[in-house]
Amino acid sequence: MSYIIAIANEKGGVAKTTTTLSLGASLVESGNEVLLIDLDAQANLSLALAVDPISNYQSTSNVFLDGTSPTSISRETGIPGLDLIPSNQEMVQTEKFLHVRPNYETILQNALRTDPNMHYKYIILDCPPFLGSVTFNALAAADMLLIPTQPEFFSVHALKSMLSLVRTIRNKHNPRLTYRLLITMLDRRNRTHRNMGEQLRSTFGTGLLNTTISTDTKLRESPIAGMPIIYYAPKSRAAQQYRSLAEEINQYVKETTEQPA
Repeated sequence: MSYIIAIANEKGGVAKTTTTLSLGASLVESGNEVLLIDLDAQANLSLALAVDPISNYQSTSNVFLDGTSPTSISRETGIPGLDLIPSNQEMVQTEKFLHVRPNYETILQNALRTDPNMHYKYIILDCPPFLGSVTFNALAAADMLLIPTQPEFFSVHALKSMLSLVRTIRNKHNPRLTYRLLITMLDRRNRTHRNMGEQLRSTFGTGLLNTTISTDTKLRESPIAGMPIIYYAPKSRAAQQYRSLAEEINQYVKETTEQPA
């Protein structure tokens, strides 16, 4: 069964899409098949993989509103082993009308868990930057919520809403949901960043991933090139850090999901 990771934060601009793309490619590099699902109407993940949302007629919206099977609309990217279900502006209507459907909270969960052609080791969900019905669906479907956060006040403050939503999801729809925090856009020269990082470690302990993602201009350039960072600048600091993140995730999944002989 696929391991599902939702990447979300109510705060925008914390590298959610960058992390979705870079982690997905790094997991493929380590020998896994990965499906990325763009849940954001802005379609930045789709654009970063050279999929034009304007000319794209089938999207994640079809899964939510039409009952389309996810694998029937997944498409190959330029990276073998990395597939994508793109987004488009129809996701605006999905967010608007999804809540009127019966049992709307678990539509994505049911679609991903019952698709007979689902063969991916990992499914990564790139969520919109607000806590609406689509994000609720993503967390109800996920095994892990990965929360990218800058080591800055407003980003850390937004964690309260995310963790409150985690409690709600666990109680109502998905008791297996766990979460991990990922510090992104870290500037080690910045005293505030260093202090906030230490505070997060003290507060969340093992809930904070050991890997951190530093600021890197190559990360800003790679989506323009339509390539994940590990292909655009394979020897860059950011590429090495996302490889480290993939290794940490792989190890966690192995320890928590594999049954002893």
